[in-house]
Amino acid sequence: MSRPEQIQRAAARLFAQRGYGGASVDDIGAAAGVSGPAIYWHYKGKQALLAAMLTDISERLLNDGTACVADTPDAEAAVRALVHMQVAFALSQPDLIVVHARELHHLDAAQAHRVRLLQRQYIDVWVGALQRRSPRVGRARLVAAVQATIGLINSTPHVAATPRRTLAPLLHQMALAALDAAVLAH
Repeated sequence: MSRPEQIQRAAARLFAQRGYGGASVDDIGAAAGVSGPAIYWHYKGKQALLAAMLTDISERLLNDGTACVADTPDAEAAVRALVHMQVAFALSQPDLIVVHARELHHLDAAQAHRVRLLQRQYIDVWVGALQRRSPRVGRARLVAAVQATIGLINSTPHVAATPRRTLAPLLHQMALAALDAAVLAH
């Protein structure tokens, strides 16, 4: 893992535990195994670190989602692959989910716009797969279904200590059922 990745991971953990305002650059440095000032070698400051963290994860989800869909033989397999990918992300990165939900407002307008644009593009990847599977369902309904499904999956940081081996299949089943319900109820 690179030094910037170590710093981002430590910052995500501290921001999730203490909030953006409750974690200083020195705290982040100590948690990452460097001095606080060493962070400035990689980021202009704490806000730049937060922006990089949220942009990086949004880019990664978009890229992974796009690859997921490209590597599947049909729309049904694409939807299943996207759900699987999102569940794996949610279970492995709960700190990033909490930070995104709670701390996005600390970004400046341009940074927040970039993160939201990437997120809309990621949702569009899901919607595209669902539209191929169910072409008669309206786009607005599919967008709402995708956002609600991702929200369901991303609720994992708030779930009581359920073992991953139990939670992963449950989330997968619930997400697919939610998407199916949105399409079938049309």
